[in-house]
Amino acid sequence: MEESMEEEEMLTYEAMMDDQNHNNWEAAADSFRQPPPAPPLPPPPPRPSSSMPDPGRELPGGQLLAVHAGSMERKGPKEGLPMGPPPLPEPNGVIMMLKSCDAAAVVAKAAPAPTPSSTININTSTSKFLMNVITIEDYKSTYWPKLDGAIDQLLTQSPGDYIPISYEQIYSCVYKCVCQQHSEQMYSDLIKKITSHLERVSKELQASPPDLYIERFNIALGQYMGALQSIVPLFIYMNKFYIETKLNRDLKDDLIKLFTEHVAEKHIYSLMPLLLEAQSTPFQVTPSTMANIVKGLYTLRPEWVQMAPTLFSKFIPNILPPAVESELSEYAAQDQKLQRELIQNGFTRGDQSRKRAGDELAYNSPSACASSRGYR
Repeated sequence: MEESMEEEEMLTYEAMMDDQNHNNWEAAADSFRQPPPAPPLPPPPPRPSSSMPDPGRELPGGQLLAVHAGSMERKGPKEGLPMGPPPLPEPNGVIMMLKSCDAAAVVAKAAPAPTPSSTININTSTSKFLMNVITIEDYKSTYWPKLDGAIDQLLTQSPGDYIPISYEQIYSCVYKCVCQQHSEQMYSDLIKKITSHLERVSKELQASPPDLYIERFNIALGQYMGALQSIVPLFIYMNKFYIETKLNRDLKDDLIKLFTEHVAEKHIYSLMPLLLEAQSTPFQVTPSTMANIVKGLYTLRPEWVQMAPTLFSKFIPNILPPAVESELSEYAAQDQKLQRELIQNGFTRGDQSRKRAGDELAYNSPSACASSRGYR
């Protein structure tokens, strides 16, 4: 009788163990269907001295260890064996906390962690920037002397001359000084430099004799305008980010204004009588020199046209009012006067091609003049 009872208890125990193993197998299969777990958490803190775990102790990651009190006291037929499978935890507290911890782990896994290389790059760029800071002492001792020497060569070169300077190096100096907030100082130094040069040019013109005055003024004007074609592009970065944005001006206009104030205005009343005198005497001054000076004066200050409108009208269109029919006789008289002056200076009248053909021109014949001009 006792043996049969023991066999029944053993069968019952084996059945319960089979059910428990089946449940564990299903849980393992479900775990394989689940996505891969989060990275391992750091090791838990040391346990208290007691060998039994605290039922309410919090594990790493926020999970709570739920222990059923009755499962530790109930004994089966064999000492220390549980009577059945362990009870499931209540779905109100522990399961919700586990789900929230799993969601937090997934978010933490998805978010990219900062890499050490990015931090090193930032620190490196910052230190590089701090190492390249240009102080005002560096600007005065290193950068401006380079710009000063280049400006000297550009202002004193003759048209067509080659200057052994590095435009790339000068542009790089201007760029670095603008980036380091030295634009105001650099613009002030540039204006002072060019002003000093123009004052020397003005003094040299004042000491020139009258027969060389026009020619030297033409050289000074052409040399300065040619230098601006190189100086303005070299300082284009300063012009864009300082002069145009903060001063609301343009570098080229400012530099042209300097020549007007320090050279042209001081010499216009000495230059204009000489130009009018040279106009009355053909070829006393070459036509190219006369054209350069007149066009240059008009560029510097258009109001100077009123001092000699006829002179300016010979080189600049639309200076005088449109011609009217009642003044045609006056225009003809002016042309005849010019022809007489040319004859007095050795120029002969006539069409050379027709002379080579053996035909003489009858300039004094009214019919020949009318036919040559297209009149019937």
